[in-house]
Amino acid sequence: MTNVTVAALQLAFSVDVEANIAPVSELVREAAAKGAKVILPPELFEGHYFCRTQDEGHFARALPADKHPAVRAMRKLAAVLEVYIPTSFFEAEGHHHYNSLAMIDDHGSVMGVYRKSHIPDGPGYSEKFYFRPGNTGFRTFQTPYGRVGPAVCWDQWYPETARALVLDGAEILLFPTAIGTEPHDPDLDTSRLWRRTMIGHAVSNVVPVVAANRIGTEHGQRFYGHSFICDERGDILAEFGDKETGVLTATLDLAQAKKHRAAFGFFRDRRPDLYGRLAQDI
Repeated sequence: MTNVTVAALQLAFSVDVEANIAPVSELVREAAAKGAKVILPPELFEGHYFCRTQDEGHFARALPADKHPAVRAMRKLAAVLEVYIPTSFFEAEGHHHYNSLAMIDDHGSVMGVYRKSHIPDGPGYSEKFYFRPGNTGFRTFQTPYGRVGPAVCWDQWYPETARALVLDGAEILLFPTAIGTEPHDPDLDTSRLWRRTMIGHAVSNVVPVVAANRIGTEHGQRFYGHSFICDERGDILAEFGDKETGVLTATLDLAQAKKHRAAFGFFRDRRPDLYGRLAQDI
């Protein structure tokens, strides 16, 4: 199958896990009713973005994938609707904690878990206090609708992330996100930069991108939405502003994207022999 309808969800969240799972589930159902086969909720939709501050009490929220309520709820929904749901969650593995994504297939099974590779640390985004850097490496997942490559929030700023996923066969890049205002600089609007960097990944890898962000104000921090879907040329197919709650859908032609990718020659003309510096520390 070369055409696939994908969806990005955008909404605000509360501190109550069950109260967040319910509206996400409703939007997943809406997306499936619109024909979406791959449906992307935002990052860590189980609750408020807790990484704003360092609070050891938040570690109690972390659970293994098979016990996490968000993952369990999406597994049931995926099986009923026969859709794929990349599900972001706070993962515990023994003494370790990760910002993870469970790739759930259309039978409700977890195909695998990706653990966020790049962990930010700054005002309002103190993730290094909570998460270890991921140890899974970048992962892609084969679906009947094409191979998808998920990455999580801060990962999306790195061109290496997108290139590594596409080199591994990704035909669609999926970026669940929780990003908003910058507490240290209220005049800095990163929403423009956020979109541009992912559109750049689409263009330089000739691959469609799906990005899902949250909205709403949490403890004084405003999350700016602007979720979008773009095609392999970076043209926006569907987008939200900073306040809309709902479902974005778009139908992607992966055969056309593959043809365009070959024609541009970016992968034909790569020079890995010159790129050793990219894998060295600064």
